[in-house]
Parts: sequence; C-alpha cells; structure tokens
Amino acid sequence: MKEIATTSTALIGPIAGYIAAANAQDIEAVTETFIHDAIVRDEGQIRNGVAAIRQWAMEVSKKYRPIVEALDVAQTGGKTILTVRVSGNFPGSPIDLRYVFTLAGEKIARLEIS
Repeated sequence: MKEIATTSTALIGPIAGYIAAANAQDIEAVTETFIHDAIVRDEGQIRNGVAAIRQWAMEVSKKYRPIVEALDVAQTGGKTILTVRVSGNFPGSPIDLRYVFTLAGEKIARLEIS
C-alpha cells in the first residue's frame, strides 16, 4: 500500500495556476500551465499536446462554465490528487471529482479527471 501524505487545500504552483485560470475561463492561461506534450484525460477522451488541450479547455468552458473548488489535496507516488467540487451548467451540478496531476518542473505533464 502506497503512503499518501495529505496536506491543506491551499494550492501553489502550476496546480493553483491551472485552477485559477480554469475558474476565470482563461483558456490561454490554462494552456500555459501545461508542458508542450502534456496529456489530459477527461470524459473518456485523451488529449495530447497543448493544441488539443487548448481545444478541450475551450469546449469545457463553453459547454459547462465550470467553477472548481478544492476540497482536499494529497500527494502519492509523485502525483498530486486533488478532490474538487465542480459546479456549472450541467445536470447534477455540483459534483465531486478527482483531479490527478503529474508535474514536470513548474508545469503540468498529465491531468486525469475522474
């Protein structure tokens, strides 16, 4: 069993930047938090690279207008697991989701949303 270190929900670095940009619906700022060949997995689809991530961010913003609230954050196996409450223009809003971030330096290399 892997050890999980739980911290406060105070976010810093690229994860904080991503959440702030996403909540502001600022697509360019969202894409700036990712490395050029990053991967995002959301709603059963995988997006590879900044261009695909930009398209995904635009679609999500336009369709759902999501606002993300961090509930809990933990570190395990080199990943940051963020439990969030997402509210927006979708059935069942708000819902709790899990965002799993893998970082590469000061950027996001991978984001998996489930």
